[in-house]
Amino acid sequence: MNHATGPQAADVESQYRAEFAMGTHSARHLRRVLRLYLVRSGLRDVADAAELALTELVANVVRHVPGRRCRVCFLLYPGGVRVEVADGCPELPVAVAADALGEGGRGLVIVGAVTDRWGVTPYADGRGKTVWFECGRG
Repeated sequence: MNHATGPQAADVESQYRAEFAMGTHSARHLRRVLRLYLVRSGLRDVADAAELALTELVANVVRHVPGRRCRVCFLLYPGGVRVEVADGCPELPVAVAADALGEGGRGLVIVGAVTDRWGVTPYADGRGKTVWFECGRG
């Protein structure tokens, strides 16, 4: 019988970077990649929170970034992960209390609730920003 095993934690790259034009299924695909990285690195305990937060950041790109282009980066470190979603839209996202019956507006509130830290870093030239979060740094 042939037994295939996945890479051990030491074999997993410490980062994943890609650039995409986001679409309807992008969040699902990126969640799968993120979970794979986290589980294989022994970070299963932060996977659910990181996947949910990633989904919200991708949804913001789809809704608010012209052309829906962004760069995604997963940075693994001992005990945690930092996820960055960068785009060329200068408009900075703001966490707001949404209308209870409204269709949107809760994304960054959710990110703040499920992650240890999050923030926005505008590009120095004003032509975009990186929205990021960390899980597992306590």
